[in-house]
Amino acid sequence: MKKEDNTLVKFNSLSDAHRFFGIAEPKHPLISLVKGIPTVPESNEHHRHILGFYKISYKPKLQGSLEYGQSYYDFDQGGLLFAAPGQIIGRKGPDVTACSEYTLLIHPDFLLGYPMAKKIKQYGFFSYSVKETLHLSEEEKNTIYSIFSFIESELNSRIDDFSQDVMISQIELLLTYANRFYKRQFITRKAVNNDLLQKFEAMLDAYFEDETALNKGLPTVSYFAEKLNLSSSYLSDMLRTITGQSTQQHIHDRLILKAKEILSTTTLSVGEVAYALGFEHSQSFSQFFKTKTSLSPLEFRKSFN
Repeated sequence: MKKEDNTLVKFNSLSDAHRFFGIAEPKHPLISLVKGIPTVPESNEHHRHILGFYKISYKPKLQGSLEYGQSYYDFDQGGLLFAAPGQIIGRKGPDVTACSEYTLLIHPDFLLGYPMAKKIKQYGFFSYSVKETLHLSEEEKNTIYSIFSFIESELNSRIDDFSQDVMISQIELLLTYANRFYKRQFITRKAVNNDLLQKFEAMLDAYFEDETALNKGLPTVSYFAEKLNLSSSYLSDMLRTITGQSTQQHIHDRLILKAKEILSTTTLSVGEVAYALGFEHSQSFSQFFKTKTSLSPLEFRKSFN
């Protein structure tokens, strides 16, 4: 365990995390399942930490401000949370209570030699923020709990040649269910998501109308995600569920639409159009336009006229 500064601790191993929270040493050095609420030493209550492993936890109730990545969110509703190596996560302030019924810790080395080592990086919810937690129905919670219980039973049994295969298969099952439940959550929160979609589209229009592009350059996914108080991954996954397109695809479509509008209604040069849209170089704009439309900007202008 390495102390980065007065408030930040890096957990390089599962043992580091167990010692920090006053838990007995893990039964396996690369995977552990903590059941119940660990008591955090009072001297550590202001510490935040950088993870050196994957963390999946179910918190039935959360009070106070939990830092997760670079944001804070106050809520008293529980859910399943995911964190990846390199993320900052932890408590802030003496009055914070973060209770967890189950916490699964997985060191990346545990997955080496298995397809899951690569596949786990493809699950976008590991980069969601805490306010985008996966809220489970009672039936869904029971499904997740059964997997946690199975992993716990396996860890409490004698480790043999098949233990790792069995536990990795359970991790894959857990992530598959989480992916399924998140898709359900996007659907059941359709009204809220449609409202976010409308806000996003209005912001995207305004980006060009108020000449933000002239000052900030090309619009980015992170720009809109920050404005909507969402993580970039969650915004893209939400939009893909509603429209079939990611945030980047929406931005590209709007760029092309705006470019066609300017090319067909003004006499601005290709370079001036590129600059108005946020491109640094007209060549980049021309290449982008042709990739999307199969025509160069000048060819489009001529065909339109």
